[in-house]
Amino acid sequence: MLGNEAIARGAYEAGVKVSAAYPGTPSTEISENIVKYDEIYAEWSPNEKVATEVAIGASISGVRAMASMKHVGVNVASDPLYTISYGGVNGGLVLVAADDPGLYSSQNEQDTRCVARAAMVPVLEPSDSQEAKDFVKFAYEISEKYDTPVIVRTTTRLAHSQGTVTLEERVEPEDKLYERNPSKFVMMPANAIGRHVYVEQRMKSMAEDSSSFAINRAEYNDTSIGFITSGIPYQYVKEACPNASVLKLGMVHPLPRRLIEEFASKVEKLYIFEELEPVIEEQVKSWGIEAAGKEIFTVQGEYSANMLREKILHEKVQAKEPAKVPARPPILCPGCPHRSVYSVLNKLKIHAAGDIGCYTLGAVPPLNVIDTTVCMGASISTLHGMEKAKGKEYIKNWVAVIGDSTFLHTGVNSLMNMVYNQAAGTVIILDNSTTGMTGHQDHAATGKTLKGQVVPAVNIAGLCKAMGIQHVTEVDAFDTEELERIVKEETARGEVSVIITKAPCVLLKGNIFPYKCRPVPEQCKKCGACLRPGCPALTKNSDGTISIDDTMCNGCGLCEQLCKFDAIKRVEA
Repeated sequence: MLGNEAIARGAYEAGVKVSAAYPGTPSTEISENIVKYDEIYAEWSPNEKVATEVAIGASISGVRAMASMKHVGVNVASDPLYTISYGGVNGGLVLVAADDPGLYSSQNEQDTRCVARAAMVPVLEPSDSQEAKDFVKFAYEISEKYDTPVIVRTTTRLAHSQGTVTLEERVEPEDKLYERNPSKFVMMPANAIGRHVYVEQRMKSMAEDSSSFAINRAEYNDTSIGFITSGIPYQYVKEACPNASVLKLGMVHPLPRRLIEEFASKVEKLYIFEELEPVIEEQVKSWGIEAAGKEIFTVQGEYSANMLREKILHEKVQAKEPAKVPARPPILCPGCPHRSVYSVLNKLKIHAAGDIGCYTLGAVPPLNVIDTTVCMGASISTLHGMEKAKGKEYIKNWVAVIGDSTFLHTGVNSLMNMVYNQAAGTVIILDNSTTGMTGHQDHAATGKTLKGQVVPAVNIAGLCKAMGIQHVTEVDAFDTEELERIVKEETARGEVSVIITKAPCVLLKGNIFPYKCRPVPEQCKKCGACLRPGCPALTKNSDGTISIDDTMCNGCGLCEQLCKFDAIKRVEA
Protein backbone atom coordinates (compact mmCIF):
# COMPACT_ATOMS: atom_id res chain seq x y z
CA MET A 1 0.00 0.00 0.00
CA LEU A 2 0.94 3.63 -0.47
CA GLY A 3 1.40 5.40 2.84
CA ASN A 4 -1.77 7.38 2.15
CA GLU A 5 -3.67 4.22 1.30
CA ALA A 6 -2.49 2.65 4.55
CA ILE A 7 -3.67 5.69 6.52
CA ALA A 8 -7.10 5.25 4.96
CA ARG A 9 -7.04 1.58 5.88
CA GLY A 10 -6.11 2.48 9.44
CA ALA A 11 -9.11 4.79 9.65
CA TYR A 12 -11.33 1.98 8.39
CA GLU A 13 -9.95 -0.58 10.85
CA ALA A 14 -10.21 1.91 13.72
CA GLY A 15 -13.94 2.28 13.14
CA VAL A 16 -13.89 5.85 11.87
CA LYS A 17 -17.34 6.99 10.78
CA VAL A 18 -16.71 10.52 9.44
CA SER A 19 -13.84 11.81 7.28
CA ALA A 20 -13.49 15.34 5.87
CA ALA A 21 -10.68 16.90 3.85
CA TYR A 22 -9.63 19.43 1.27
CA PRO A 23 -7.35 17.99 -1.43
CA GLY A 24 -3.71 18.96 -1.22
CA THR A 25 -0.58 17.10 -2.27
CA PRO A 26 0.77 14.99 -0.59
CA SER A 27 -2.38 14.15 1.41
CA THR A 28 -5.01 13.83 -1.33
CA GLU A 29 -5.00 10.05 -1.75
CA ILE A 30 -6.06 9.53 1.87
CA SER A 31 -9.62 10.64 1.15
CA GLU A 32 -9.61 9.07 -2.31
CA ASN A 33 -9.03 5.73 -0.57
CA ILE A 34 -11.26 6.33 2.45
CA VAL A 35 -14.21 6.90 0.12
CA LYS A 36 -13.91 3.27 -1.01
CA TYR A 37 -15.12 2.14 2.42
CA ASP A 38 -18.90 2.39 2.58
CA GLU A 39 -18.82 2.33 6.37
CA ILE A 40 -17.19 5.79 6.43
CA TYR A 41 -18.92 9.01 5.45
CA ALA A 42 -16.29 10.91 3.43
CA GLU A 43 -16.44 14.40 1.95
CA TRP A 44 -14.45 17.10 0.22
CA SER A 45 -14.98 20.22 2.30
CA PRO A 46 -14.49 23.71 0.83
CA ASN A 47 -11.35 24.20 2.95
CA GLU A 48 -9.34 22.65 5.78
CA LYS A 49 -10.93 24.79 8.49
CA VAL A 50 -14.36 23.51 7.55
CA ALA A 51 -13.06 19.93 7.26
CA THR A 52 -11.63 20.11 10.78
CA GLU A 53 -14.85 21.58 12.16
CA VAL A 54 -16.88 18.78 10.52
CA ALA A 55 -14.62 16.20 12.18
CA ILE A 56 -14.90 18.06 15.50
CA GLY A 57 -18.69 17.97 15.29
CA ALA A 58 -18.65 14.24 14.60
CA SER A 59 -16.29 13.68 17.53
CA ILE A 60 -18.44 15.71 19.92
CA SER A 61 -21.48 13.66 18.87
CA GLY A 62 -19.62 10.52 19.95
CA VAL A 63 -18.02 8.86 16.91
CA ARG A 64 -14.44 8.53 15.68
CA ALA A 65 -13.64 11.16 13.06
CA MET A 66 -10.73 12.29 10.87
CA ALA A 67 -9.65 15.41 8.99
CA SER A 68 -6.83 15.19 6.41
CA MET A 69 -4.75 17.95 4.82
CA LYS A 70 -1.29 19.04 3.71
CA HIS A 71 0.91 21.11 5.99
CA VAL A 72 -0.19 24.53 4.75
CA GLY A 73 -3.77 23.35 5.22
CA VAL A 74 -2.98 23.06 8.92
CA ASN A 75 -2.60 26.84 8.91
CA VAL A 76 -6.16 27.18 7.63
CA ALA A 77 -7.36 24.62 10.20
CA SER A 78 -5.39 26.10 13.10
CA ASP A 79 -8.26 28.20 14.44
CA PRO A 80 -10.48 25.26 15.37
CA LEU A 81 -7.45 23.05 16.12
CA TYR A 82 -6.05 25.32 18.84
CA THR A 83 -9.45 25.57 20.50
CA ILE A 84 -10.50 21.92 20.33
CA SER A 85 -7.17 21.13 21.97
CA TYR A 86 -8.66 22.82 25.03
CA GLY A 87 -12.07 21.27 24.58
CA GLY A 88 -10.87 17.74 23.96
CA VAL A 89 -12.97 15.01 22.38
CA ASN A 90 -15.84 12.64 22.87
CA GLY A 91 -15.27 10.16 20.07
CA GLY A 92 -11.64 9.92 18.96
CA LEU A 93 -10.43 12.80 16.76
CA VAL A 94 -7.39 12.57 14.45
CA LEU A 95 -5.96 15.18 12.11
CA VAL A 96 -3.60 13.84 9.44
CA ALA A 97 -1.04 16.47 8.35
CA ALA A 98 1.24 15.76 5.39
CA ASP A 99 4.42 17.83 5.40
CA ASP A 100 6.47 18.41 2.25
CA PRO A 101 10.26 18.43 2.89
CA GLY A 102 11.91 19.29 -0.40
CA LEU A 103 9.03 21.49 -1.58
CA TYR A 104 7.80 19.08 -4.22
CA SER A 105 4.41 20.78 -4.42
CA SER A 106 4.24 23.51 -1.81
CA GLN A 107 5.12 27.13 -1.12
CA ASN A 108 7.06 26.43 2.09
CA GLU A 109 8.68 23.68 4.17
CA GLN A 110 6.57 24.19 7.24
CA ASP A 111 7.01 21.70 10.07
CA THR A 112 3.67 20.67 11.58
CA ARG A 113 5.37 19.61 14.81
CA CYS A 114 5.93 23.31 15.57
CA VAL A 115 2.20 23.99 15.23
CA ALA A 116 1.39 20.98 17.38
CA ARG A 117 3.68 22.18 20.18
CA ALA A 118 2.00 25.58 20.17
CA ALA A 119 -1.47 24.01 20.08
CA MET A 120 -0.54 21.41 22.75
CA VAL A 121 -1.62 18.51 20.58
CA PRO A 122 0.25 15.16 20.54
CA VAL A 123 1.92 14.03 17.31
CA LEU A 124 2.59 10.51 16.03
CA GLU A 125 4.97 9.98 13.10
CA PRO A 126 5.07 6.64 11.24
CA SER A 127 8.09 5.40 9.28
CA ASP A 128 6.47 3.08 6.73
CA SER A 129 3.10 1.98 5.39
CA GLN A 130 2.52 -0.65 8.08
CA GLU A 131 3.12 1.92 10.78
CA ALA A 132 0.96 4.44 8.92
CA LYS A 133 -1.98 2.08 9.36
CA ASP A 134 -1.11 1.02 12.90
CA PHE A 135 -0.34 4.52 14.17
CA VAL A 136 -3.71 5.81 12.99
CA LYS A 137 -5.39 3.13 15.05
CA PHE A 138 -3.19 3.90 18.06
CA ALA A 139 -3.94 7.61 17.63
CA TYR A 140 -7.62 6.93 18.32
CA GLU A 141 -6.75 5.02 21.48
CA ILE A 142 -4.64 7.94 22.70
CA SER A 143 -7.29 10.46 21.67
CA GLU A 144 -9.99 8.81 23.73
CA LYS A 145 -7.75 7.86 26.67
CA TYR A 146 -6.27 11.34 27.14
CA ASP A 147 -9.23 13.37 25.85
CA THR A 148 -7.30 15.06 23.08
CA PRO A 149 -7.18 15.51 19.33
CA VAL A 150 -4.12 13.76 17.86
CA ILE A 151 -2.06 14.70 14.82
CA VAL A 152 -0.61 11.94 12.66
CA ARG A 153 2.23 13.59 10.76
CA THR A 154 3.44 12.20 7.46
CA THR A 155 5.72 13.51 4.72
CA THR A 156 5.70 13.31 0.95
CA ARG A 157 8.15 10.39 0.97
CA LEU A 158 5.95 8.31 3.26
CA ALA A 159 2.67 9.37 1.65
CA HIS A 160 3.80 8.27 -1.81
CA SER A 161 6.01 5.27 -1.00
CA GLN A 162 4.73 1.72 -0.99
CA GLY A 163 5.19 -0.97 1.63
CA THR A 164 3.61 -4.25 2.64
CA VAL A 165 0.75 -3.97 5.11
CA THR A 166 -0.96 -6.66 7.17
CA LEU A 167 -4.70 -6.07 7.09
CA GLU A 168 -7.04 -6.59 10.04
CA GLU A 169 -10.77 -6.48 10.53
CA ARG A 170 -12.64 -3.28 11.27
CA VAL A 171 -13.56 -2.65 14.88
CA GLU A 172 -16.91 -1.04 15.59
CA PRO A 173 -16.57 0.87 18.85
CA GLU A 174 -19.87 1.86 20.39
CA ASP A 175 -20.76 5.50 19.88
CA LYS A 176 -19.92 7.55 22.92
CA LEU A 177 -22.95 8.95 24.72
CA TYR A 178 -23.31 12.68 24.13
CA GLU A 179 -24.00 14.65 27.29
CA ARG A 180 -24.32 18.43 27.33
CA ASN A 181 -21.16 19.86 28.87
CA PRO A 182 -20.69 23.60 28.21
CA SER A 183 -17.63 23.84 30.46
CA LYS A 184 -15.85 21.41 28.14
CA PHE A 185 -17.11 22.39 24.69
CA VAL A 186 -18.07 26.07 25.00
CA MET A 187 -14.74 27.86 24.89
CA MET A 188 -15.59 31.21 26.35
CA PRO A 189 -12.89 32.72 28.58
CA ALA A 190 -14.15 31.45 31.94
CA ASN A 191 -14.30 27.87 30.67
CA ALA A 192 -11.07 28.08 28.70
CA ILE A 193 -9.08 29.07 31.80
CA GLY A 194 -9.91 25.77 33.45
CA ARG A 195 -9.38 23.75 30.31
CA HIS A 196 -5.93 25.24 29.81
CA VAL A 197 -4.90 23.83 33.19
CA TYR A 198 -6.35 20.47 32.13
CA VAL A 199 -4.41 20.52 28.84
CA GLU A 200 -1.11 21.16 30.62
CA GLN A 201 -1.77 18.22 32.96
CA ARG A 202 -2.77 16.05 30.00
CA MET A 203 0.47 16.78 28.13
CA LYS A 204 2.49 16.05 31.26
CA SER A 205 0.76 12.70 31.71
CA MET A 206 1.33 11.72 28.08
CA ALA A 207 5.00 12.69 28.29
CA GLU A 208 5.42 10.45 31.35
CA ASP A 209 3.42 7.56 29.90
CA SER A 210 4.98 7.68 26.42
CA SER A 211 8.28 6.21 27.68
CA SER A 212 6.42 2.90 27.84
CA PHE A 213 4.52 3.26 24.56
CA ALA A 214 5.43 0.49 22.13
CA ILE A 215 5.73 3.02 19.30
CA ASN A 216 8.77 4.50 21.08
CA ARG A 217 11.53 1.92 21.14
CA ALA A 218 15.26 1.68 21.71
CA GLU A 219 17.25 -0.59 19.39
CA TYR A 220 20.65 -1.21 21.01
CA ASN A 221 23.58 -2.32 18.90
CA ASP A 222 26.95 -0.59 18.79
CA THR A 223 26.70 1.92 21.63
CA SER A 224 29.62 4.01 20.42
CA ILE A 225 27.12 5.79 18.20
CA GLY A 226 23.43 6.43 18.76
CA PHE A 227 20.66 8.16 16.85
CA ILE A 228 17.38 9.66 17.99
CA THR A 229 15.13 9.78 14.96
CA SER A 230 11.57 9.30 13.71
CA GLY A 231 9.52 8.93 10.54
CA ILE A 232 11.22 8.37 7.20
CA PRO A 233 14.66 9.48 8.51
CA TYR A 234 14.64 6.28 10.60
CA GLN A 235 14.81 4.31 7.35
CA TYR A 236 17.90 6.26 6.28
CA VAL A 237 19.62 5.57 9.60
CA LYS A 238 18.94 1.84 9.31
CA GLU A 239 20.25 1.81 5.73
CA ALA A 240 23.42 3.84 6.25
CA CYS A 241 24.29 2.87 9.83
CA PRO A 242 22.75 -0.57 10.42
CA ASN A 243 24.99 -1.33 13.41
CA ALA A 244 24.27 1.89 15.30
CA SER A 245 21.98 2.07 18.30
CA VAL A 246 18.72 3.86 17.53
CA LEU A 247 15.96 5.40 19.59
CA LYS A 248 13.02 5.38 17.23
CA LEU A 249 10.31 7.78 18.31
CA GLY A 250 6.76 7.09 17.17
CA MET A 251 5.43 9.92 19.32
CA VAL A 252 7.37 13.08 18.57
CA HIS A 253 5.31 15.36 20.81
CA PRO A 254 5.30 15.24 23.76
CA LEU A 255 8.70 13.56 23.96
CA PRO A 256 9.36 10.56 26.25
CA ARG A 257 11.97 12.27 28.39
CA ARG A 258 12.76 9.31 30.66
CA LEU A 259 13.34 7.03 27.66
CA ILE A 260 15.50 9.62 25.91
CA GLU A 261 17.63 10.22 29.00
CA GLU A 262 18.12 6.49 29.47
CA PHE A 263 19.13 6.02 25.83
CA ALA A 264 21.49 9.00 25.86
CA SER A 265 23.26 7.64 28.95
CA LYS A 266 24.07 4.38 27.15
CA VAL A 267 25.61 5.72 23.95
CA GLU A 268 28.94 7.50 23.58
CA LYS A 269 28.09 9.85 20.71
CA LEU A 270 24.49 10.94 20.19
CA TYR A 271 23.05 12.33 16.98
CA ILE A 272 19.54 13.68 16.45
CA PHE A 273 18.45 13.05 12.87
CA GLU A 274 15.20 14.85 12.01
CA GLU A 275 14.05 16.60 8.85
CA LEU A 276 13.14 20.29 8.85
CA GLU A 277 13.10 22.08 12.22
CA PRO A 278 15.16 21.01 15.29
CA VAL A 279 12.03 20.20 17.27
CA ILE A 280 13.42 17.14 19.04
CA GLU A 281 16.96 18.51 19.21
CA GLU A 282 16.11 21.72 21.01
CA GLN A 283 14.13 19.93 23.71
CA VAL A 284 16.76 17.24 24.24
CA LYS A 285 19.55 19.78 24.53
CA SER A 286 17.44 21.87 26.94
CA TRP A 287 17.57 18.88 29.31
CA GLY A 288 21.34 19.11 29.42
CA ILE A 289 21.90 16.15 27.11
CA GLU A 290 24.87 16.51 24.78
CA ALA A 291 23.92 15.74 21.16
CA ALA A 292 24.77 16.75 17.62
CA GLY A 293 22.09 17.77 15.15
CA LYS A 294 21.52 20.75 12.93
CA GLU A 295 25.12 21.91 13.18
CA ILE A 296 25.81 18.86 11.00
CA PHE A 297 22.52 18.31 9.17
CA THR A 298 20.55 20.90 7.22
CA VAL A 299 17.15 22.36 8.10
CA GLN A 300 16.30 22.42 4.39
CA GLY A 301 14.87 19.72 2.16
CA GLU A 302 14.70 15.96 2.45
CA TYR A 303 17.31 13.84 4.19
CA SER A 304 18.87 10.71 2.73
CA ALA A 305 21.08 7.75 3.59
CA ASN A 306 23.85 9.40 1.59
CA MET A 307 23.72 12.41 3.89
CA LEU A 308 24.60 10.11 6.80
CA ARG A 309 27.33 8.41 4.81
CA GLU A 310 28.93 11.76 4.06
CA LYS A 311 28.40 13.55 7.39
CA ILE A 312 28.80 10.71 9.89
CA LEU A 313 30.77 7.96 8.16
CA HIS A 314 32.83 10.47 6.14
CA GLU A 315 32.44 8.38 3.02
CA LYS A 316 32.76 9.91 -0.40
CA VAL A 317 29.48 9.19 -2.12
CA GLN A 318 29.91 8.89 -5.85
CA ALA A 319 27.17 10.98 -7.35
CA LYS A 320 25.51 9.38 -10.31
CA GLU A 321 25.85 11.25 -13.55
CA PRO A 322 22.41 12.73 -14.25
CA ALA A 323 20.56 11.20 -17.13
CA LYS A 324 20.87 13.18 -20.33
CA VAL A 325 17.26 14.07 -20.99
CA PRO A 326 15.72 17.16 -22.57
CA ALA A 327 14.99 20.02 -20.20
CA ARG A 328 11.37 19.97 -19.11
CA PRO A 329 10.43 23.37 -17.69
CA PRO A 330 7.08 23.55 -15.90
CA ILE A 331 4.38 24.32 -18.40
CA LEU A 332 0.61 24.16 -18.78
CA CYS A 333 -0.85 21.15 -20.59
CA PRO A 334 -1.68 21.32 -24.30
CA GLY A 335 -5.17 22.77 -24.63
CA CYS A 336 -5.22 24.21 -21.08
CA PRO A 337 -7.76 27.05 -20.88
CA HIS A 338 -5.44 29.01 -18.58
CA ARG A 339 -2.95 29.42 -21.45
CA SER A 340 -5.62 31.10 -23.55
CA VAL A 341 -6.48 33.55 -20.76
CA TYR A 342 -2.84 34.33 -20.05
CA SER A 343 -2.08 34.92 -23.71
CA VAL A 344 -4.67 37.70 -23.66
CA LEU A 345 -3.31 39.20 -20.44
CA ASN A 346 0.22 39.03 -21.80
CA LYS A 347 -0.82 40.78 -24.99
CA LEU A 348 -2.48 43.56 -22.98
CA LYS A 349 0.58 43.82 -20.69
CA ILE A 350 -1.58 43.23 -17.63
CA HIS A 351 -0.07 42.06 -14.34
CA ALA A 352 -1.83 39.36 -12.33
CA ALA A 353 -1.90 38.71 -8.59
CA GLY A 354 -1.88 34.93 -8.53
CA ASP A 355 -3.11 32.13 -6.34
CA ILE A 356 -2.45 28.44 -5.60
CA GLY A 357 -3.20 26.09 -8.49
CA CYS A 358 -2.08 25.05 -11.97
CA TYR A 359 -2.44 28.65 -13.07
CA THR A 360 0.64 29.58 -10.98
CA LEU A 361 2.56 28.40 -14.07
CA GLY A 362 1.55 31.70 -15.65
CA ALA A 363 4.49 33.18 -13.72
CA VAL A 364 7.12 31.51 -15.92
CA PRO A 365 8.14 32.08 -19.55
CA PRO A 366 6.73 32.42 -22.07
CA LEU A 367 3.49 33.64 -20.45
CA ASN A 368 5.06 35.85 -17.74
CA VAL A 369 1.75 37.10 -16.32
CA ILE A 370 1.61 36.08 -12.65
CA ASP A 371 3.51 38.49 -10.39
CA THR A 372 2.54 37.22 -6.91
CA THR A 373 1.60 33.93 -5.26
CA VAL A 374 1.18 33.71 -1.50
CA CYS A 375 -1.51 31.26 -0.41
CA MET A 376 -5.04 30.07 -1.12
CA GLY A 377 -7.34 33.03 -1.74
CA ALA A 378 -4.59 35.65 -1.47
CA SER A 379 -4.80 36.87 -5.07
CA ILE A 380 -7.98 38.86 -4.45
CA SER A 381 -6.82 40.28 -1.12
CA THR A 382 -3.45 41.20 -2.62
CA LEU A 383 -5.14 43.16 -5.41
CA HIS A 384 -7.34 44.83 -2.81
CA GLY A 385 -4.29 45.87 -0.78
CA MET A 386 -2.60 47.31 -3.87
CA GLU A 387 -5.65 49.40 -4.70
CA LYS A 388 -5.94 50.74 -1.16
CA ALA A 389 -2.23 51.58 -1.16
CA LYS A 390 -1.91 53.15 -4.62
CA GLY A 391 -5.40 54.01 -5.81
CA LYS A 392 -7.75 52.97 -8.59
CA GLU A 393 -5.56 54.15 -11.46
CA TYR A 394 -2.65 52.02 -10.29
CA ILE A 395 -4.52 48.73 -10.58
CA LYS A 396 -6.08 49.33 -13.99
CA ASN A 397 -3.31 47.20 -15.50
CA TRP A 398 -3.70 44.54 -12.79
CA VAL A 399 -6.14 41.69 -12.23
CA ALA A 400 -6.46 38.93 -9.65
CA VAL A 401 -6.64 35.37 -11.01
CA ILE A 402 -8.02 32.47 -8.99
CA GLY A 403 -9.39 29.00 -9.78
CA ASP A 404 -12.93 27.84 -9.13
CA SER A 405 -11.95 25.48 -6.30
CA THR A 406 -9.62 28.02 -4.71
CA PHE A 407 -12.28 30.71 -4.99
CA LEU A 408 -14.65 28.53 -2.94
CA HIS A 409 -11.80 27.64 -0.54
CA THR A 410 -10.96 31.16 0.65
CA GLY A 411 -11.53 33.51 -2.28
CA VAL A 412 -15.17 34.17 -1.42
CA ASN A 413 -14.29 36.07 1.77
CA SER A 414 -11.62 38.08 -0.04
CA LEU A 415 -14.05 39.14 -2.76
CA MET A 416 -16.66 39.98 -0.14
CA ASN A 417 -14.06 42.20 1.51
CA MET A 418 -13.47 44.11 -1.73
CA VAL A 419 -17.18 44.83 -2.08
CA TYR A 420 -17.65 45.71 1.58
CA ASN A 421 -14.72 48.12 1.62
CA GLN A 422 -15.64 49.85 -1.65
CA ALA A 423 -12.59 48.68 -3.55
CA ALA A 424 -11.86 48.66 -7.25
CA GLY A 425 -10.32 45.90 -9.31
CA THR A 426 -11.04 43.03 -11.65
CA VAL A 427 -11.05 39.43 -10.47
CA ILE A 428 -10.77 36.65 -13.06
CA ILE A 429 -12.09 33.30 -11.87
CA LEU A 430 -10.54 30.59 -14.02
CA ASP A 431 -13.35 28.04 -13.92
CA ASN A 432 -12.07 24.70 -15.26
CA SER A 433 -14.71 22.65 -13.42
CA THR A 434 -12.34 20.84 -11.08
CA THR A 435 -9.58 21.05 -8.49
CA GLY A 436 -6.92 20.63 -11.14
CA MET A 437 -3.47 20.68 -9.57
CA THR A 438 -4.16 17.95 -7.00
CA GLY A 439 -5.63 15.50 -9.49
CA HIS A 440 -9.16 16.55 -10.48
CA GLN A 441 -11.20 16.38 -7.32
CA ASP A 442 -14.75 17.69 -7.25
CA HIS A 443 -15.88 20.71 -5.23
CA ALA A 444 -19.08 22.56 -4.39
CA ALA A 445 -19.42 24.09 -7.87
CA THR A 446 -18.97 20.86 -9.88
CA GLY A 447 -22.25 19.27 -8.82
CA LYS A 448 -20.68 16.04 -7.57
CA THR A 449 -19.49 14.91 -4.13
CA LEU A 450 -16.50 12.78 -3.13
CA LYS A 451 -18.90 9.84 -2.96
CA GLY A 452 -19.97 10.55 -6.57
CA GLN A 453 -23.42 11.76 -5.62
CA VAL A 454 -24.91 14.34 -8.01
CA VAL A 455 -25.93 17.46 -6.06
CA PRO A 456 -26.90 21.06 -6.84
CA ALA A 457 -23.80 22.97 -7.94
CA VAL A 458 -22.92 26.35 -6.50
CA ASN A 459 -23.49 29.01 -9.15
CA ILE A 460 -20.28 31.05 -8.97
CA ALA A 461 -21.67 33.91 -11.07
CA GLY A 462 -24.81 34.02 -8.95
CA LEU A 463 -22.73 33.98 -5.78
CA CYS A 464 -20.71 36.97 -6.99
CA LYS A 465 -23.86 38.87 -7.91
CA ALA A 466 -25.35 38.09 -4.50
CA MET A 467 -22.44 40.00 -2.95
CA GLY A 468 -23.62 43.10 -4.77
CA ILE A 469 -21.15 43.05 -7.67
CA GLN A 470 -22.84 44.72 -10.62
CA HIS A 471 -20.51 43.55 -13.37
CA VAL A 472 -20.11 39.74 -13.50
CA THR A 473 -19.32 38.36 -16.94
CA GLU A 474 -18.95 34.75 -18.07
CA VAL A 475 -16.92 34.04 -21.22
CA ASP A 476 -15.52 31.05 -23.08
CA ALA A 477 -11.84 30.88 -22.08
CA PHE A 478 -10.87 30.15 -25.68
CA ASP A 479 -12.77 33.07 -27.22
CA THR A 480 -9.71 35.32 -27.10
CA GLU A 481 -11.23 38.16 -29.08
CA GLU A 482 -14.22 38.47 -26.79
CA LEU A 483 -12.08 37.94 -23.68
CA GLU A 484 -9.74 40.73 -24.74
CA ARG A 485 -12.68 43.09 -25.20
CA ILE A 486 -14.09 42.19 -21.76
CA VAL A 487 -10.76 42.54 -19.94
CA LYS A 488 -10.21 46.00 -21.43
CA GLU A 489 -13.72 47.04 -20.45
CA GLU A 490 -13.71 45.67 -16.91
CA THR A 491 -10.23 46.84 -15.87
CA ALA A 492 -11.19 50.38 -16.89
CA ARG A 493 -14.30 50.52 -14.70
CA GLY A 494 -12.90 51.74 -11.38
CA GLU A 495 -15.10 49.38 -9.35
CA VAL A 496 -15.19 45.70 -8.44
CA SER A 497 -15.88 43.44 -11.40
CA VAL A 498 -15.62 39.71 -12.01
CA ILE A 499 -14.80 37.80 -15.18
CA ILE A 500 -15.45 34.06 -15.11
CA THR A 501 -13.57 32.25 -17.88
CA LYS A 502 -15.19 28.90 -18.52
CA ALA A 503 -13.64 25.80 -20.11
CA PRO A 504 -13.08 22.39 -18.53
CA CYS A 505 -9.62 21.07 -17.69
CA VAL A 506 -8.37 19.07 -20.67
CA LEU A 507 -7.45 16.15 -18.41
CA LEU A 508 -10.93 15.61 -17.03
CA LYS A 509 -12.22 12.11 -17.70
CA GLY A 510 -14.84 11.92 -20.39
CA ASN A 511 -13.61 14.96 -22.28
CA ILE A 512 -14.02 14.55 -26.03
CA PHE A 513 -11.90 16.62 -28.40
CA PRO A 514 -13.60 16.73 -31.80
CA TYR A 515 -10.93 18.88 -33.45
CA LYS A 516 -7.22 18.95 -34.22
CA CYS A 517 -5.15 21.89 -35.35
CA ARG A 518 -3.05 21.33 -38.46
CA PRO A 519 -0.37 23.57 -39.96
CA VAL A 520 -0.62 24.90 -43.53
CA PRO A 521 3.10 25.38 -44.30
CA GLU A 522 2.63 27.23 -47.58
CA GLN A 523 0.68 29.97 -45.76
CA CYS A 524 3.18 30.30 -42.86
CA LYS A 525 5.01 33.67 -42.61
CA LYS A 526 7.35 32.30 -39.90
CA CYS A 527 6.34 35.11 -37.52
CA GLY A 528 6.19 32.82 -34.46
CA ALA A 529 2.94 34.29 -33.09
CA CYS A 530 1.48 30.82 -32.59
CA LEU A 531 4.50 29.78 -30.51
CA ARG A 532 4.34 32.62 -27.98
CA PRO A 533 1.89 30.99 -25.51
CA GLY A 534 4.24 27.99 -25.24
CA CYS A 535 1.88 25.15 -26.15
CA PRO A 536 4.03 21.99 -26.03
CA ALA A 537 2.18 20.53 -29.03
CA LEU A 538 3.82 23.12 -31.31
CA THR A 539 7.46 23.03 -32.39
CA LYS A 540 9.46 25.21 -34.74
CA ASN A 541 11.00 23.52 -37.76
CA SER A 542 14.48 24.29 -39.06
CA ASP A 543 12.98 26.32 -41.93
CA GLY A 544 10.96 28.50 -39.53
CA THR A 545 7.58 26.86 -40.14
CA ILE A 546 5.83 24.96 -37.37
CA SER A 547 4.76 21.37 -36.69
CA ILE A 548 1.87 20.31 -34.48
CA ASP A 549 2.09 16.99 -32.63
CA ASP A 550 -1.19 15.25 -33.40
CA THR A 551 -0.98 13.09 -30.26
CA MET A 552 -0.73 16.16 -28.01
CA CYS A 553 -3.07 18.59 -29.76
CA ASN A 554 -6.54 18.90 -28.21
CA GLY A 555 -7.83 21.22 -30.90
CA CYS A 556 -8.44 24.14 -28.54
CA GLY A 557 -7.84 26.55 -31.43
CA LEU A 558 -5.66 29.07 -29.60
CA CYS A 559 -2.85 28.81 -32.14
CA GLU A 560 -5.36 29.17 -34.99
CA GLN A 561 -6.70 32.41 -33.45
CA LEU A 562 -3.19 33.80 -33.03
CA CYS A 563 -2.24 33.15 -36.65
CA LYS A 564 -3.27 36.05 -38.92
CA PHE A 565 -2.26 34.31 -42.13
CA ASP A 566 -4.52 31.21 -42.10
CA ALA A 567 -1.42 29.02 -41.68
CA ILE A 568 -3.21 26.88 -39.07
CA LYS A 569 -6.56 25.23 -39.63
CA ARG A 570 -8.79 23.51 -37.10
CA VAL A 571 -10.25 20.36 -38.62
CA GLU A 572 -12.38 17.50 -37.38
CA ALA A 573 -10.29 14.86 -35.65
